[in-house]
Amino acid sequence: MKVNKGILFVLLGAACFGFTPIFAKLGFGFGYTLGQINIVQMTISFILLWALTLIKRPSFKGLTKKNVMQIMMTGCFIGLTTIFYYASMQYLPASLAIILMFQFIWIGIIIEWVFSKATPSPVTILSIVLILVGVFFASNIINGDVQGLPIKGLVFGILSAFTYAGFIFFSGKVAVNVNALTRSSLMVTGSTVLVFVLFARDIPAVLPLEGNLIMIAIGVSLFGAVLPPLFYAVGAPLVSGGIANILTSIELPITILLASAILSEMVTPLQWLGTAIILVAIALNELGTNLFRMKKLQ
Repeated sequence: MKVNKGILFVLLGAACFGFTPIFAKLGFGFGYTLGQINIVQMTISFILLWALTLIKRPSFKGLTKKNVMQIMMTGCFIGLTTIFYYASMQYLPASLAIILMFQFIWIGIIIEWVFSKATPSPVTILSIVLILVGVFFASNIINGDVQGLPIKGLVFGILSAFTYAGFIFFSGKVAVNVNALTRSSLMVTGSTVLVFVLFARDIPAVLPLEGNLIMIAIGVSLFGAVLPPLFYAVGAPLVSGGIANILTSIELPITILLASAILSEMVTPLQWLGTAIILVAIALNELGTNLFRMKKLQ
Protein backbone atom coordinates (compact mmCIF):
# COMPACT_ATOMS: atom_id res chain seq x y z
CA MET A 1 0.00 0.00 0.00
CA LYS A 2 2.80 2.37 0.89
CA VAL A 3 4.59 1.72 -2.40
CA ASN A 4 1.40 2.45 -4.35
CA LYS A 5 0.96 5.69 -2.42
CA GLY A 6 4.58 6.63 -3.11
CA ILE A 7 4.22 5.93 -6.82
CA LEU A 8 1.02 8.01 -6.93
CA PHE A 9 2.61 11.06 -5.30
CA VAL A 10 5.77 10.92 -7.42
CA LEU A 11 3.63 10.67 -10.56
CA LEU A 12 1.54 13.64 -9.40
CA GLY A 13 4.71 15.67 -8.82
CA ALA A 14 6.03 14.89 -12.30
CA ALA A 15 2.62 15.53 -13.85
CA CYS A 16 2.59 19.01 -12.29
CA PHE A 17 5.84 19.88 -14.05
CA GLY A 18 4.17 18.90 -17.31
CA PHE A 19 1.76 21.84 -16.98
CA THR A 20 4.39 24.60 -16.67
CA PRO A 21 5.22 24.98 -20.40
CA ILE A 22 1.51 25.23 -21.15
CA PHE A 23 1.16 28.24 -18.83
CA ALA A 24 4.34 29.78 -20.26
CA LYS A 25 3.07 29.38 -23.82
CA LEU A 26 -0.26 30.94 -22.86
CA GLY A 27 1.66 33.83 -21.28
CA PHE A 28 3.53 34.50 -24.52
CA GLY A 29 0.21 34.26 -26.33
CA PHE A 30 -1.14 37.09 -24.14
CA GLY A 31 1.84 39.19 -25.22
CA TYR A 32 3.90 39.03 -22.02
CA THR A 33 7.68 39.01 -22.27
CA LEU A 34 10.11 36.41 -20.99
CA GLY A 35 11.19 38.85 -18.29
CA GLN A 36 7.65 39.62 -17.09
CA ILE A 37 6.73 35.93 -16.77
CA ASN A 38 9.95 35.02 -14.95
CA ILE A 39 9.83 37.98 -12.56
CA VAL A 40 6.26 37.36 -11.42
CA GLN A 41 6.74 33.57 -11.33
CA MET A 42 9.85 33.79 -9.14
CA THR A 43 8.29 36.40 -6.87
CA ILE A 44 5.23 34.23 -6.23
CA SER A 45 7.39 31.10 -5.78
CA PHE A 46 9.60 33.00 -3.32
CA ILE A 47 6.61 34.19 -1.27
CA LEU A 48 4.85 30.80 -1.25
CA LEU A 49 7.92 28.74 -0.32
CA TRP A 50 9.10 31.10 2.42
CA ALA A 51 5.55 31.35 3.79
CA LEU A 52 5.44 27.55 3.94
CA THR A 53 8.88 27.51 5.59
CA LEU A 54 7.78 30.01 8.26
CA ILE A 55 4.58 28.04 8.91
CA LYS A 56 6.27 24.63 9.16
CA ARG A 57 9.38 26.04 10.89
CA PRO A 58 11.82 23.38 9.65
CA SER A 59 15.25 22.95 11.19
CA PHE A 60 17.99 25.36 10.09
CA LYS A 61 20.60 23.00 11.48
CA GLY A 62 23.72 22.65 9.35
CA LEU A 63 23.45 26.08 7.71
CA THR A 64 26.59 28.20 7.49
CA LYS A 65 27.43 31.43 5.66
CA LYS A 66 29.36 29.36 3.13
CA ASN A 67 26.72 26.75 2.31
CA VAL A 68 23.90 29.34 2.28
CA MET A 69 25.70 30.97 -0.65
CA GLN A 70 26.34 27.56 -2.22
CA ILE A 71 22.64 26.64 -1.97
CA MET A 72 21.61 29.97 -3.49
CA MET A 73 24.14 29.51 -6.31
CA THR A 74 22.69 26.05 -6.95
CA GLY A 75 19.27 27.71 -7.13
CA CYS A 76 20.65 29.95 -9.87
CA PHE A 77 20.97 26.85 -12.07
CA ILE A 78 17.25 26.15 -11.79
CA GLY A 79 16.58 29.85 -12.44
CA LEU A 80 18.65 29.67 -15.61
CA THR A 81 16.86 26.45 -16.60
CA THR A 82 13.51 28.21 -16.34
CA ILE A 83 14.76 31.18 -18.35
CA PHE A 84 16.28 29.05 -21.13
CA TYR A 85 13.33 26.62 -21.19
CA TYR A 86 10.76 29.40 -21.52
CA ALA A 87 12.97 31.24 -24.01
CA SER A 88 13.07 28.16 -26.23
CA MET A 89 9.26 28.09 -26.18
CA GLN A 90 9.19 31.58 -27.66
CA TYR A 91 10.53 30.05 -30.87
CA LEU A 92 9.67 26.33 -30.69
CA PRO A 93 6.60 24.20 -30.03
CA ALA A 94 6.34 23.20 -26.35
CA SER A 95 6.53 19.53 -27.40
CA LEU A 96 9.99 20.09 -28.92
CA ALA A 97 11.24 22.37 -26.11
CA ILE A 98 10.56 19.64 -23.51
CA ILE A 99 12.37 17.04 -25.65
CA LEU A 100 15.44 19.29 -25.85
CA MET A 101 15.33 19.97 -22.11
CA PHE A 102 15.16 16.22 -21.43
CA GLN A 103 18.67 15.89 -22.86
CA PHE A 104 19.74 16.71 -19.30
CA ILE A 105 19.77 12.92 -18.75
CA TRP A 106 22.78 12.10 -20.93
CA ILE A 107 24.39 15.48 -20.24
CA GLY A 108 24.15 14.73 -16.52
CA ILE A 109 25.81 11.34 -17.07
CA ILE A 110 28.72 13.05 -18.83
CA ILE A 111 29.01 15.67 -16.04
CA GLU A 112 29.18 12.85 -13.47
CA TRP A 113 31.82 11.13 -15.61
CA VAL A 114 33.98 14.27 -15.89
CA PHE A 115 33.68 15.67 -12.35
CA SER A 116 33.06 12.57 -10.24
CA LYS A 117 35.07 10.09 -12.33
CA ALA A 118 31.98 7.85 -12.46
CA THR A 119 32.62 5.85 -15.63
CA PRO A 120 29.35 5.03 -17.42
CA SER A 121 28.45 1.34 -17.60
CA PRO A 122 27.71 -0.34 -20.97
CA VAL A 123 24.00 -0.12 -20.09
CA THR A 124 24.30 3.65 -19.53
CA ILE A 125 26.10 4.13 -22.86
CA LEU A 126 23.35 2.14 -24.59
CA SER A 127 20.77 4.37 -22.88
CA ILE A 128 22.51 7.49 -24.20
CA VAL A 129 22.46 6.08 -27.74
CA LEU A 130 18.75 5.25 -27.39
CA ILE A 131 17.99 8.76 -26.12
CA LEU A 132 19.72 10.29 -29.15
CA VAL A 133 17.78 7.94 -31.44
CA GLY A 134 14.58 8.97 -29.66
CA VAL A 135 15.44 12.65 -30.15
CA PHE A 136 15.99 11.96 -33.87
CA PHE A 137 12.40 10.73 -34.21
CA ALA A 138 10.79 13.04 -31.63
CA SER A 139 12.23 16.20 -33.21
CA ASN A 140 10.61 15.27 -36.55
CA ILE A 141 13.88 15.61 -38.49
CA ILE A 142 12.68 12.98 -40.97
CA ASN A 143 9.90 15.28 -42.17
CA GLY A 144 12.29 18.21 -42.36
CA ASP A 145 10.40 20.28 -39.79
CA VAL A 146 13.51 21.12 -37.76
CA GLN A 147 15.25 22.85 -40.67
CA GLY A 148 12.75 25.69 -40.64
CA LEU A 149 12.96 26.27 -36.88
CA PRO A 150 14.89 29.25 -35.44
CA ILE A 151 18.41 28.36 -34.26
CA LYS A 152 17.80 30.52 -31.16
CA GLY A 153 15.05 28.19 -29.97
CA LEU A 154 17.21 25.08 -30.42
CA VAL A 155 20.16 26.71 -28.61
CA PHE A 156 17.99 27.85 -25.69
CA GLY A 157 16.48 24.36 -25.45
CA ILE A 158 19.89 22.68 -25.24
CA LEU A 159 21.11 25.31 -22.76
CA SER A 160 18.14 24.47 -20.51
CA ALA A 161 19.27 20.83 -20.57
CA PHE A 162 22.83 21.79 -19.55
CA THR A 163 21.72 24.06 -16.69
CA TYR A 164 19.18 21.49 -15.44
CA ALA A 165 21.87 18.79 -15.47
CA GLY A 166 24.11 21.20 -13.54
CA PHE A 167 21.35 21.83 -11.01
CA ILE A 168 20.82 18.10 -10.42
CA PHE A 169 24.57 17.51 -10.07
CA PHE A 170 25.20 20.32 -7.57
CA SER A 171 21.96 19.85 -5.62
CA GLY A 172 23.17 16.34 -4.83
CA LYS A 173 26.50 17.66 -3.56
CA VAL A 174 25.73 20.92 -1.73
CA ALA A 175 24.51 20.99 1.90
CA VAL A 176 22.67 17.67 1.59
CA ASN A 177 22.34 17.50 5.39
CA VAL A 178 20.22 20.66 5.50
CA ASN A 179 16.40 20.35 5.74
CA ALA A 180 14.84 19.93 2.26
CA LEU A 181 12.28 22.73 2.70
CA THR A 182 14.95 25.11 3.96
CA ARG A 183 17.16 24.25 0.99
CA SER A 184 14.27 24.75 -1.45
CA SER A 185 13.51 28.19 -0.01
CA LEU A 186 17.14 29.25 -0.26
CA MET A 187 17.37 27.88 -3.81
CA VAL A 188 14.33 29.86 -4.91
CA THR A 189 15.91 32.91 -3.27
CA GLY A 190 18.98 32.45 -5.48
CA SER A 191 16.75 32.01 -8.55
CA THR A 192 14.74 35.13 -7.68
CA VAL A 193 17.83 37.29 -7.23
CA LEU A 194 19.21 36.04 -10.56
CA VAL A 195 15.97 36.76 -12.42
CA PHE A 196 15.69 40.27 -10.93
CA VAL A 197 19.27 41.05 -11.97
CA LEU A 198 18.94 39.67 -15.51
CA PHE A 199 15.53 41.24 -16.15
CA ALA A 200 15.93 44.49 -14.19
CA ARG A 201 14.67 46.49 -17.19
CA ASP A 202 11.43 44.47 -17.22
CA ILE A 203 10.54 45.19 -13.59
CA PRO A 204 8.62 48.43 -14.37
CA ALA A 205 6.69 46.55 -17.10
CA VAL A 206 5.29 44.13 -14.51
CA LEU A 207 3.32 46.87 -12.76
CA PRO A 208 0.45 47.36 -12.61
CA LEU A 209 -0.19 43.64 -12.33
CA GLU A 210 -2.73 42.36 -14.84
CA GLY A 211 -5.12 39.52 -14.10
CA ASN A 212 -3.84 37.33 -16.93
CA LEU A 213 -0.21 37.81 -15.88
CA ILE A 214 -1.04 36.88 -12.27
CA MET A 215 -2.96 33.79 -13.46
CA ILE A 216 -0.03 32.67 -15.65
CA ALA A 217 2.50 33.32 -12.87
CA ILE A 218 0.44 31.46 -10.24
CA GLY A 219 0.11 28.54 -12.66
CA VAL A 220 3.83 28.20 -13.38
CA SER A 221 4.71 28.81 -9.71
CA LEU A 222 2.30 26.24 -8.29
CA PHE A 223 2.96 23.58 -10.91
CA GLY A 224 6.68 24.30 -11.25
CA ALA A 225 8.02 25.31 -7.82
CA VAL A 226 5.52 24.51 -5.07
CA LEU A 227 3.42 21.38 -5.71
CA PRO A 228 6.12 19.07 -7.20
CA PRO A 229 8.51 19.37 -4.21
CA LEU A 230 5.61 18.72 -1.84
CA PHE A 231 4.46 15.62 -3.75
CA TYR A 232 8.06 14.36 -4.05
CA ALA A 233 8.64 14.92 -0.32
CA VAL A 234 5.73 12.56 0.42
CA GLY A 235 6.23 9.99 -2.34
CA ALA A 236 10.00 9.75 -2.94
CA PRO A 237 10.85 8.17 0.46
CA LEU A 238 8.35 5.36 -0.26
CA VAL A 239 9.97 4.21 -3.52
CA SER A 240 13.54 3.47 -4.60
CA GLY A 241 15.62 6.21 -6.23
CA GLY A 242 15.73 4.39 -9.56
CA ILE A 243 11.95 3.92 -9.68
CA ALA A 244 11.43 7.56 -8.69
CA ASN A 245 13.60 8.74 -11.60
CA ILE A 246 11.65 6.56 -14.02
CA LEU A 247 8.33 7.86 -12.69
CA THR A 248 9.39 11.51 -12.99
CA SER A 249 10.01 11.00 -16.71
CA ILE A 250 6.20 10.95 -17.12
CA GLU A 251 6.59 14.73 -17.41
CA LEU A 252 7.75 14.27 -21.01
CA PRO A 253 4.66 12.56 -22.51
CA ILE A 254 2.31 14.66 -20.34
CA THR A 255 3.79 17.90 -21.68
CA ILE A 256 3.55 16.65 -25.26
CA LEU A 257 -0.02 15.43 -24.71
CA LEU A 258 -1.08 18.75 -23.17
CA ALA A 259 0.65 20.70 -25.94
CA SER A 260 -1.36 18.70 -28.45
CA ALA A 261 -4.67 18.94 -26.58
CA ILE A 262 -4.53 22.51 -25.22
CA LEU A 263 -2.16 24.33 -27.59
CA SER A 264 -3.24 22.35 -30.68
CA GLU A 265 0.36 21.49 -31.56
CA MET A 266 0.77 18.81 -34.21
CA VAL A 267 2.42 15.66 -32.82
CA THR A 268 3.09 12.93 -35.39
CA PRO A 269 3.22 9.16 -34.73
CA LEU A 270 7.01 9.28 -35.31
CA GLN A 271 7.33 11.91 -32.58
CA TRP A 272 5.39 9.68 -30.19
CA LEU A 273 7.71 6.82 -31.17
CA GLY A 274 10.72 8.99 -30.36
CA THR A 275 9.20 9.94 -27.01
CA ALA A 276 8.58 6.27 -26.21
CA ILE A 277 12.21 5.41 -27.07
CA ILE A 278 13.44 8.17 -24.72
CA LEU A 279 11.27 6.81 -21.90
CA VAL A 280 12.53 3.26 -22.51
CA ALA A 281 16.11 4.58 -22.43
CA ILE A 282 15.48 6.27 -19.07
CA ALA A 283 14.00 3.06 -17.62
CA LEU A 284 16.88 1.01 -19.05
CA ASN A 285 19.44 3.36 -17.51
CA GLU A 286 17.84 3.23 -14.06
CA LEU A 287 16.97 -0.48 -13.91
CA GLY A 288 19.66 -1.92 -16.20
CA THR A 289 22.54 -0.20 -14.40
CA ASN A 290 21.47 -1.74 -11.08
CA LEU A 291 21.21 -5.20 -12.66
CA PHE A 292 24.65 -4.72 -14.22
CA ARG A 293 26.13 -3.85 -10.82
CA MET A 294 24.47 -6.85 -9.19
CA LYS A 295 25.95 -9.19 -11.80
CA LYS A 296 29.41 -7.71 -11.25
CA LEU A 297 29.11 -8.30 -7.49
CA GLN A 298 28.19 -11.94 -8.14
